[in-house]
Order: sequence, then structure tokens, then C-alpha cells
Amino acid sequence: MKSVVKKVVSLALVAGMALSSVACGNSNTATTSNSGSATNTTSDALVWKIGSTGPLTGGAAVYGTNVVNSAKLACDEINAAGGINGYQIEFNGQDDEADAEKAVNAYNTLKDWGMQLFVGTTTSGACVATVAKTSADNMFQVTPSASSTDVVNGNTNVYQICFTDPNQGIASAQYIGENALATKVAVIYDSSDVYSTGIYEKFAEEAANQSFEIVSVGAFTADNKTDFSVQLQDAKNNGADLVFLPIYYNEAALILNQAKTLGYDVQFFGCDGLDGILSVENFDKSLAEGVLLLTPFVATSTDEKTVAFVEAYKKAYNGEVPNQFGADAYDAVYLLKAMIESGNLTPDMSTSDICEALKKEIVKISFDGVTGAAMTWVESGEVSKSPKAMVIKNGEYVPFEK
Repeated sequence: MKSVVKKVVSLALVAGMALSSVACGNSNTATTSNSGSATNTTSDALVWKIGSTGPLTGGAAVYGTNVVNSAKLACDEINAAGGINGYQIEFNGQDDEADAEKAVNAYNTLKDWGMQLFVGTTTSGACVATVAKTSADNMFQVTPSASSTDVVNGNTNVYQICFTDPNQGIASAQYIGENALATKVAVIYDSSDVYSTGIYEKFAEEAANQSFEIVSVGAFTADNKTDFSVQLQDAKNNGADLVFLPIYYNEAALILNQAKTLGYDVQFFGCDGLDGILSVENFDKSLAEGVLLLTPFVATSTDEKTVAFVEAYKKAYNGEVPNQFGADAYDAVYLLKAMIESGNLTPDMSTSDICEALKKEIVKISFDGVTGAAMTWVESGEVSKSPKAMVIKNGEYVPFEK
């Protein structure tokens, strides 16, 4: 905990918290259980209170765990270097299970705790459910990975570190076309999901400007996420030499397995939702060999910032390698630090005043992080940065070179 302050355990708050709330620098891992063993603190000194939410349990836990772990890691580093404008950070990570209702409850828990700055949520659906609350509270919110435009539309307090869904769709179509990766493309997407639909729609629009043809479109919904044989067979019958997957990694793992069963040897190409496929339990990683995806972060890159972040994450979290979602969250905390210092803000300001000040700072800043250099933001909340392509080789993600 903070070495400069007196620590008092608030037992009443402990009983009410679903997950751990710890001052940065206290522990090596983010608590992901619902054990009720939270250790919440209050103090006589001013601190910055940064909260985050994401799926720490359930099928999307690889996303939320990376986000909360990386945000906490950034807080640890900042505290060790003296804090932000001389004030330490307390960090609180909550589990929302990628569920809209639970995300709102998690946000309310953080608000009751005294959160001043919100790094969340992790997934688009949960974030869409939460932004109305943060907007009403005028809480400054920066989401690492909720890429739907519905997150930022009409919400002047919300900003994205990640690419928006439309931008991912456009960039993917351009990358496939400009690099001549295919002449006939099939798409398999989740029509019940805002993330997947948003990417697909813009991909289809941009495809008309490229040298390839979309020959098959196979949709599925949340009610049927296990059998993709019809979509794959249609893609195969139409001669698709690349299948675009603007979906999440659990469904992608099933698709790769079923493609093998059908004898369909094809290039698969995805977006950031596929980052995590190598962590799927009981999945034959060799099936992912050669899978391409666009992302702003590749853990095996050799640039100085990436190497330092990956090494620090592995040291803090038992040798685990961070994914793109973690990198975005790490950048989000350091972005907050840069803006707070630029605006000379202090934690005795009201949450609303902090938000108003940061809204002025974010449209002026040019920020260098692990997910991009010279990142900038517009008032609408979208980030401007360049995507990178990576490929899965020998069970790891590496930069793609055609």
C-alpha cells in the first residue's frame, strides 16, 4: 500500500465488494475470484482512485484479466516513480463477466468506492450499458478495448484507446486487398453482436473498393455459437481462399477445428477479437498456425516500449505474456498520467471537474505508447493510430511480413 499514508481497513466496504480493491504496489496479481476477501483502504492523504472493469471470469476472461492486470501494473510503476503530480494511486479492478447488468453493478461499486477515473469497460456490450451512467456522472472514461462506435456516440466523457469497429473493418479490407492476400473472400460473423456486426458492415463496404470479391457471408447468433459447418461449407463451395472472422476467439477456435474436419485448408484473417485464441482450453494450437489478424500490439516486437512492458508483465504475472487488450489498458493509465500532469490536476478536485479538464487535454495531446506512436484523439472520442498485422507461428504471435 502507499508508504506515505496511514492505512485503515474498512470492514464494511470489504463485505460489500465483489473483488479485490488494492492500492497499486501491494500485490503481484489482480484478484479474479468472488471470494469476498477484498482489502479496501481509506487514508488521511489524497490519492488518485482509478477503477477498471472487465470479464475476470467466464469465457472472455482472457480479455478482462489482461486489462485489469495491465492497468494495475501501470499504477504500480507510476507509484514507484513518485505517483502523478506527487500523489499515489489506488487501483480497484472489478469483474463484470462481460455482462451488461453486471457491468453497471461493477461500475456502481467503483463509484461507491470513490473512483475518480474509469479505465473500462473491456467489452463493447458491457461498455454500451455503462456509458449512460458515466455520462450522467460526468466521470472521465477511457476504454481500452470496447470498440463499438455506440460507446462514444453522444458521450462526451468517453474515449477509446482501441480502434473502432468501423476502422477495423475498413483497415482489414484494405490490408487484404493491398497485400493481395486473396481473390475470393468469405465472411463468418455474429449478427447478434455489435462488435462483430460493426466490423463486418464496414468491411463489406470497403471490399467494393478492393481487388477481391466477397463470395460467401455466413452469419450466426448468440443462440448458435457451436456449429459452423454450414457457413464453412458455403465458403468452401464458393471457392473462398480467405475467410474473414470479425469475431471473438472462442468461436474462432471452433471454426478452425471444424474447418479441419471438413478438409477446408484456407487462410483465416481476423481482428483484435482473435487475440486470445491460443489460450483456449483443449484447443489444438497447431490449427491456428498461419492465422492473420490486425492489432495495434505484437508482444514479440523488438521496440523498446514493447519489450519493457512485456518483461514487466511477465515478471508480475508468473511469466504470462500480455495480449493487445492488456497493452491498451497499460497505455490508458499512462495516458491519464500524461494528461493529469499536463493539466496540473490534483485529486482534491471533483470528479466532474477532473473530467472537464481531461476533455480539454485529450484533444491536445500526442501520446506515445506500446500500442502506437503519436496517438491523438478527437472530440468524438476516437483514437488515431496505425494498425499492425501479426501472424500465429509455432504457437505464438509474431509480426507478419508478406
